[in-house]
Amino acid sequence: MLTALLGATGVLALLTLVPGPDMAIVTKRAITRGRGDGLRTVAGIAVGLLIWGALTVAGLAALLAASTEVYLVVKLTGAAYLCWLGARALLRPGAERVAPGERGEPGERVLERSGPGGGGAWRTGLVANVLNPKIAVFYTGLLPALAPPGLRPEVGMALLVLLHVLLTVVWLGTYVYVLSRAGRFFARPRVPRALDRTTGVVLIGFGVRVATT
Repeated sequence: MLTALLGATGVLALLTLVPGPDMAIVTKRAITRGRGDGLRTVAGIAVGLLIWGALTVAGLAALLAASTEVYLVVKLTGAAYLCWLGARALLRPGAERVAPGERGEPGERVLERSGPGGGGAWRTGLVANVLNPKIAVFYTGLLPALAPPGLRPEVGMALLVLLHVLLTVVWLGTYVYVLSRAGRFFARPRVPRALDRTTGVVLIGFGVRVATT
């Protein structure tokens, strides 16, 4: 069982490291609003994964993956949400900018709050994950094959969900910390505007990809 668990950990780690909408959202929140907002976004993403994990163990995610109509509704809603986030970043580049001459926690910048606060970061991560039906397909299609033998199927899948959430939090949390250490570079006036334009295009691209896949 240990060998199977180690193999599943490797597969989940590789899938966690693949860039996707989560990383784009975390990048924008961490750079434009600081380390705290970035970590709250990661927390929202983790809760979204836990929700999908609970639905998977209960068997409800399999129903979603098998229902073309329901899957299409969730997929298009998620795609629209990503496109909305991207369009907002493009239309308001640099709206969340560094407040010159101010300091926050060690290694963290204090920003002029022109948008939603910490709750907004948490909700952004949560909604982006809950409206991503590909996680349901991923969990229902892959986790049963990776579940360690010797355990009840629901127990094995629950264990893998928790492992995936842990890997996601560690990876994105470390990523947020690295971004926060580069605060001086991102504090330059032009950088937040350029970042908003870049992440806006990336998020819209992910939204179109989700809608058309």
